[in-house]
Amino acid sequence: MADIQLDYVVPDEGLQPFVTLFYHFTANVPQFDDVERADHAQLRFRLSGGDGTYHFPDGSVQPAPEVHVVGPTSGAMRTCADGPVEVIGMGLQPAGWAALMGIDASTMLNRAIDGELFFGAAVRHVSDRMRAVKTTAEKVAIAATFVQGSIAEGESSAVTFARESDAWLAGRPSPDIEKLICATGLSRRQIERRCNVLYGAPPKLLARKYRALRAAVALANGSATLDQLLAVGFYDQSHLIRELKQFTGLTPGQLRTEPNRLAQLTMAQRLALGGQVHPIISDT
Repeated sequence: MADIQLDYVVPDEGLQPFVTLFYHFTANVPQFDDVERADHAQLRFRLSGGDGTYHFPDGSVQPAPEVHVVGPTSGAMRTCADGPVEVIGMGLQPAGWAALMGIDASTMLNRAIDGELFFGAAVRHVSDRMRAVKTTAEKVAIAATFVQGSIAEGESSAVTFARESDAWLAGRPSPDIEKLICATGLSRRQIERRCNVLYGAPPKLLARKYRALRAAVALANGSATLDQLLAVGFYDQSHLIRELKQFTGLTPGQLRTEPNRLAQLTMAQRLALGGQVHPIISDT
């Protein structure tokens, strides 16, 4: 559908520890209603009018103000908005969450909150500047300048822990937490706490989340079969189906033959960025 478009922009090197990807989403439809997979936290600027809501995996329904933050998600969520829709957004790396938000990410798991509560009323001027320019590159440049100016100092420990944790999550389909303990030199309890604070979830849930997202991409692009996926961390076919459904909102059959439009755009375009971004981003 040409009336729905998603364009990704890779952050400059200096922002990559804090932002996964910038994106420009447009939907020239009367009403947008689709499913988003589980993901990193998001900062979004809604440049179009109308109302929007998120239906989170825990059953809560929350509004999407003009500028809003979506916390990390533990499952697929439904997104609804009056059209036409235009959004400039970005995924927040764990270190980006620490630098921009400064609160425990687990308190925002499956939650959306007005961005003005964090950044003040002046953040609306950022949206106004984005509306005043035309191209994706110009709009993203404004978003990048805002992020750069909002990053708090002293987050090197968060960057280091997130780098080690992302390598652990991307290293194998079912990562062993003992490997992360060895890589970080932290205790199991310390790792649990750090993951909750930065990622919004404990290591076990993170491992499940990214295992399911990688499997979904592999099924959708035909690089793996169900049997191959069952050999790398899923107990049986029922377990695989449940995990994919929880974290993507789709069954294996839907992923292979009839993925929703947002899933198609997200998976195909992120996969095309392989080599430009960390595998935890491009392969999920």
